[in-house]
Amino acid sequence: MNSDPKRDFFDGIAAKWDGWVKPDVLGAALRRGLERFNVGPNETVIDLGCGTGNLTQALLVRLSDHGRVIAVDFSPRMLDEARRKVRDPRVEWINAAAKSLPLDDASADRIICFSAWPHFSSPHDVTLEMRRALKPGGLLHVWHTESRETINAIHAGAGEAIRQDLLAPATELAQLLEGCGFEVLAAEEDDAHYLVAARKPGEKK
Repeated sequence: MNSDPKRDFFDGIAAKWDGWVKPDVLGAALRRGLERFNVGPNETVIDLGCGTGNLTQALLVRLSDHGRVIAVDFSPRMLDEARRKVRDPRVEWINAAAKSLPLDDASADRIICFSAWPHFSSPHDVTLEMRRALKPGGLLHVWHTESRETINAIHAGAGEAIRQDLLAPATELAQLLEGCGFEVLAAEEDDAHYLVAARKPGEKK
């Protein structure tokens, strides 16, 4: 595998990541968000940029035995941490770039990109790939539980590899999604969260 500075950066911090979050606070925020999104028990959900698997864990609580999580990350070390923490046969772990998912068309009912969007270097390509992977009527959530200003400040000071990984205003991301064929359902941000939600046109089967 060729060296990639951004992937190397995330490989290097993978073992430390969960020590930097407050599990109770994060878990409560994830539960509230998934309740708001009304994630159904039998859905197939892509956790895009899954990191160490915190969102995957929260999703599994909501899913039935028929539900499924496809957890994707480009960092092998992040996936190693996630696999150690989350041992559940309903999860498929995939090491891949967001712009090139090894998935069939219309594979998922929903994609949630939690705390990962700024790190995708080709947002237009990623958006088209997400649209391809979603079923007709499928839902997309680009979601952070901190403000855009906080996220951008963290990235600006975190090292050269992610210094330029800045989160765009919600309205700007909404325009990108619309331009790629999504129906935008929400574009909101405040001092505590960021959410752009959208739907792929078409009727669910």
